[in-house]
Amino acid sequence: MEQNTIKGKAAIVGVGESKYYKRGGSPVSEFALACQAIIAAAEDAGIKVTEIDGLASFAMEQNEPSRVAGGLGLAELNFCNMAWTGGGGVAAAVANAAAAVACGYARYVAVFRALAQGRSFRFGQGTTGPGMAGLMGFTVPYGLTTPAQKIAMRVRRYMHEHRVTQDALAAVSLASYHHAQFNPRAVMYGRPLTREAYDQSRWIVEPFHLYDCCMENDGASAVIVTTAERARDLKQKPAYIMAAAQGSDYRDVHDSENVPDFSSANYKHLARRLYDMAGIAPKDVDVVQSYDHFSGGVVITLAEHGFCHPDELMEFCTLENLTWPNGKLPLNTAGGNLAECYVIGMQLVNEAARQIRGDSTCQVKDAEISMMISGSVTTPASNLILHR
Repeated sequence: MEQNTIKGKAAIVGVGESKYYKRGGSPVSEFALACQAIIAAAEDAGIKVTEIDGLASFAMEQNEPSRVAGGLGLAELNFCNMAWTGGGGVAAAVANAAAAVACGYARYVAVFRALAQGRSFRFGQGTTGPGMAGLMGFTVPYGLTTPAQKIAMRVRRYMHEHRVTQDALAAVSLASYHHAQFNPRAVMYGRPLTREAYDQSRWIVEPFHLYDCCMENDGASAVIVTTAERARDLKQKPAYIMAAAQGSDYRDVHDSENVPDFSSANYKHLARRLYDMAGIAPKDVDVVQSYDHFSGGVVITLAEHGFCHPDELMEFCTLENLTWPNGKLPLNTAGGNLAECYVIGMQLVNEAARQIRGDSTCQVKDAEISMMISGSVTTPASNLILHR
């Protein structure tokens, strides 16, 4: 079975990012941010930018690949690919790049995402219009318009079913802010969060306080993916791709709010596929980067990846368990979407790779296996395991 998977055939060999800004703070365009991140990733890998011959992205990336290739001076563009969905497509984009290099479509693929919300639409704003056909016709006419509202509906149901309280959501938020204090790249670096401040912050939509919701940022992140053979001769220690999965559970249609398994984060099926491909169990994972657009989605996602039973979440999701350096499962060790930067989750891949390389700002001791989970409570979704 293993010979039919991506396991051990590709690796992340370079990571890079632009400077991260508060929404509207970038002095340059989204295109320039994308180029900065890709150039930084190539330099980190020790390759010339012109050696890149593939580009992959996700979540409605607005930088057209031929323009990026021209801006970077690429000699040729042999592969370009876009994964469907929003933050659920992060790991899928990396998986597509891994497949491309393993199959010989390209030698070096840059996976990237750029965002300049000050110059374009706000990614988390509500969707309205005079006519709402299709899936949003089930929700928008009744006032359910924003991602926060949609995710809150499912999270509140899950909390009721499994007796989860606000303490678990607060632990996720506080863990992200704790880790951001060690990361100079983070927008919230130098701005620690206390439980008192969390509790006193305004409600956005119950059960989400202000600090349960991700930031809105300008910035870009990128990684370079190549074959395992090429990776051995490059500048950085490779983060080998052990497994990657993408897809959807039965009848999971995100925007309609009428799926049979309403309170799922859409990972029950994908997590099983991921572990089967990697040949490991949840207990083998050393550190996790889980897409945290809203803290409640992370709580569900951790349970669906088998780190605890849903009814044990209150014992598992504590600040002590989720924080570096002594936690059982350090979570979002650079700050995540909540406190590092919201680049629709691409920066979580960078941190997952850094943990394997050993150069994270919150480095988990002897980390061998690092997991990255894309947008929870979205569909299609995707996930990824890296190893030393």
